[in-house]
Amino acid sequence: MDTLVKNGVNMNSMLSTDQDYNLWVLLRQTRDAMVKARERELEKYGISSIQAAVLFTIQAIGAEATPAEISRRLVREPHSVSGLLNRMEKQRLITRVKDLPKRNMVRVVMTDKGKEAYEQSTKRLSMHETMSVLSEAERNQMWGYLERLRDKAMKLAGIGYELPFPPHWSDADEELS
Repeated sequence: MDTLVKNGVNMNSMLSTDQDYNLWVLLRQTRDAMVKARERELEKYGISSIQAAVLFTIQAIGAEATPAEISRRLVREPHSVSGLLNRMEKQRLITRVKDLPKRNMVRVVMTDKGKEAYEQSTKRLSMHETMSVLSEAERNQMWGYLERLRDKAMKLAGIGYELPFPPHWSDADEELS
């Protein structure tokens, strides 16, 4: 076998014949690159992409936003979200309010600074620019593939609930009409 060298790297040592793994790597690289582009976009507002996701989730849930519900919707471990909420509280993006019927429960509320950061984060220019390489038909096809992959992975991970977001854009368009 000839040695394939690209940018000084022996590519043969990196190649895998496991096509499912290779596709997973490509999906992960794509996700990571898109997150980095989003991070660059959001740094001017002083927030990270995961903080923007938390603010979006709080906005979507509304007055019933709790750390547990935020964890579920972001498919993150509760302790990770707790640490994230602690940092966001220090940045004065959110506050926790202990006024639910159960005394040990808290609601998570955006502060004025958090609402401003949320509004800025809704521009999503890097996402739109990235997705612009696909036609509407290709986006629709990719949506179906990703939904099936997500749902199967959630089942394998033992996650037994359905995520309320994101709705398929054809459903979202109907709601906006």
